[in-house]
Amino acid sequence: MSPTYGWQRFYQDAVLETDRSRLPVLIRAAHAAIDARMEQLGHDHLGHDDQGSTEERLAIADAIAGLRVLKHEADSN
Repeated sequence: MSPTYGWQRFYQDAVLETDRSRLPVLIRAAHAAIDARMEQLGHDHLGHDDQGSTEERLAIADAIAGLRVLKHEADSN
């Protein structure tokens, strides 16, 4: 799976990490990259979504949900 969006590299790093001790840092980095992109999307489109940004926003929502699950699993161990 190759990243389509720049923030996905950070998300993939967290999801694919096997060393659970590194997860908190990688999860924070992924959230920071996603937050930065969401801010950029908000400024770029002034509330008007085009098809590309709609698809990216859906991908972001999925990634945030995935990070939430990953964080919960990391906190449980």
